[in-house]
Amino acid sequence: MLGLIIHEKEKLEIQYLLKREMDEILHDLEDPRIDYIVKRAMKERYKILFSLFTRVAPHSECVNYIISTKVKKQS
Repeated sequence: MLGLIIHEKEKLEIQYLLKREMDEILHDLEDPRIDYIVKRAMKERYKILFSLFTRVAPHSECVNYIISTKVKKQS
């Protein structure tokens, strides 16, 4: 476990960097040219980044970055 003391401005910078990286991953996940294995690795990275984001961002911003899991119904 690590502790970290940062100023508000540094916290906002971390939020910005995490948002930018998560936005890029979300955009790349939509690209059909990217292989499934690569997308799976990207999703793992996204989970880590999102976990970090939840520690520095308010809940109202975190909600925007929750990936919905699509449930396929069999008929």
